[in-house]
Amino acid sequence: MSKDKPKMLLVNPPIYDFAAYDYWLRPLGMLSAAGQLRGKAEFKLFDFLKHKHSKQNPFGTGKFTSRKTPKPDVFANIPRHYHRYGVGKDAFVDFLKQNGEFDFVMIQTVMTYWYLGYKEVIDTVRQIRPRAKIILGGPYAIICAEHAKTIGADFVVDSVRLEKLFEYVGIDGDSNQFPLWEVYDKPNTAAMRISTGCPFKCSYCSVPKIYGGFKTLGTENKINEIQWLADLGVKNIAFYDDALLYKSNEALEPLLNEIIKRNLGLNFHSPNALNARFITARLAELMVKAGFKTFCLGFESSNEKFHSQTGDKVSSEELAEAVRILVMAGAEKKDIIAYQILGHPSDNVLQTEESMKFIGRLGIKIMLADFSPIPTTPDGEYCRKFVDLDEPLMHNKTAFPIILWGNSSVNRLKDLCREINSKVAI
Repeated sequence: MSKDKPKMLLVNPPIYDFAAYDYWLRPLGMLSAAGQLRGKAEFKLFDFLKHKHSKQNPFGTGKFTSRKTPKPDVFANIPRHYHRYGVGKDAFVDFLKQNGEFDFVMIQTVMTYWYLGYKEVIDTVRQIRPRAKIILGGPYAIICAEHAKTIGADFVVDSVRLEKLFEYVGIDGDSNQFPLWEVYDKPNTAAMRISTGCPFKCSYCSVPKIYGGFKTLGTENKINEIQWLADLGVKNIAFYDDALLYKSNEALEPLLNEIIKRNLGLNFHSPNALNARFITARLAELMVKAGFKTFCLGFESSNEKFHSQTGDKVSSEELAEAVRILVMAGAEKKDIIAYQILGHPSDNVLQTEESMKFIGRLGIKIMLADFSPIPTTPDGEYCRKFVDLDEPLMHNKTAFPIILWGNSSVNRLKDLCREINSKVAI
């Protein structure tokens, strides 16, 4: 290890998948951990996903650079092209050679079935900088901790609690620090949370496994974080909260009031979905006035039986009322999106089609959330009868609906989605 401050490399890995799109995908977990070590280590960043095609939209989303790559054997019967998303491996090799030795390499993980990208990073570091200690953290490392320990890292952070990480690197973390966004050169887009966990226990969701119960993180510190991001030049902020609107009088509403007061000119987005049940006229007005530009609503299905079996998240009536309230507050229907699950084992093709048509009648957009069978969740464990959950590649959200319902049915539903969305005003 270095005699002075340890040198740490932060890596946001490439993605191996049938499809991937930059929907405000940022390595918030890794940057939050690194932020707690601010001033106590020297940091470098290599983000495979930073470079996108020139058609990136003004709100910070866009296509990743990609190339076709051979499918793993387990996907031999999935009629889709497989891709590697992100800059090429050669660029990373050059970076490692040019930047000398590192004491630690911290690798962000997200989807369990993206582990081929994590392994590529580990293997490359082992080849070029074998003395570096490799640390793996994030959802894959928590949900599939035992599998994560087999792909070559020296240390797997298998919890959102970071005490063991700080013990491993030999540095005390400071939880009052902001995430380390300054490692990016003039960041346009960032992500943040004002709460962790979720009060609901949807049977298909891994949030209870990862975060446990719901907890707000303190308004004053979060408005200071937003101000700091604005000072860095950030224009778009995506909230990664899993229950952003829950207890909004304690967290979100005071934050929105302060944002409005400061007139920061930022755009806010909600990729992790808003619960339509909690949208009130007052809250919608504040969100629009504060700068929310996209309103992603978790809906999943119009099937009442589905909701009774999976957690009673939101009803069709609550979704329709939320859309009405948002429009009355000034949101445009083209900016309101309902997430619809595709390929859940408790649903069926005809009911999914009816749910999509219901969303279409509301005049808003649909985003199909292809079902991923996540181990340790009730619905994921049920899917062991269809796929080998011990192989994380089989959690893939593109593959599972095709395995369950067949390629022609999935294609027909995706065509219907495109047809409905084409009728929403642009």
